[in-house]
Amino acid sequence: MRFIFSLLLFTSLAGHAGDTTGLYSPYANVAKDVQQAVTKAKAEHKYVMLQIGGNWCVWCYRFNSFVKTDSILNQLLENNYVLYHLNYSKENKNLDYLKKLGFPQRFGFPVLVILDENGNRIHTQDSTLLEKGNGYDKDKVKAFLINWSPASLDAVFYKQ
Repeated sequence: MRFIFSLLLFTSLAGHAGDTTGLYSPYANVAKDVQQAVTKAKAEHKYVMLQIGGNWCVWCYRFNSFVKTDSILNQLLENNYVLYHLNYSKENKNLDYLKKLGFPQRFGFPVLVILDENGNRIHTQDSTLLEKGNGYDKDKVKAFLINWSPASLDAVFYKQ
């Protein structure tokens, strides 16, 4: 009976999380991959959004699915960011790279880090502040994506 309950619980969590085939690559060369994302972002006048977590993280899949399946949020993401899923798992915690980012794992997972067009960290977002119930709050996620977009941080809008 306990086995059946555990199996149902796992299946239920995986179903809510969305596609669990592997957002994160434990053995990726993070420094190289992020540099490629920065190069692409610069060419496209975007920022890089690092979603840090692991294939073990139900909330990581929930966030990814939430943004990708909502047309407005997905458009904001696609228009303003190059997304990279940075792995943190028992296989590879990428601690050296996370140290460069100011230890964002202190907020739990997923944690979102925004890099500007030069690869500089400009914001770290505790994703629990974007949650609502067993998921995410559309208005909060939308505000986050807008407020940290390249256009929102363009100095031309803040001249006197």
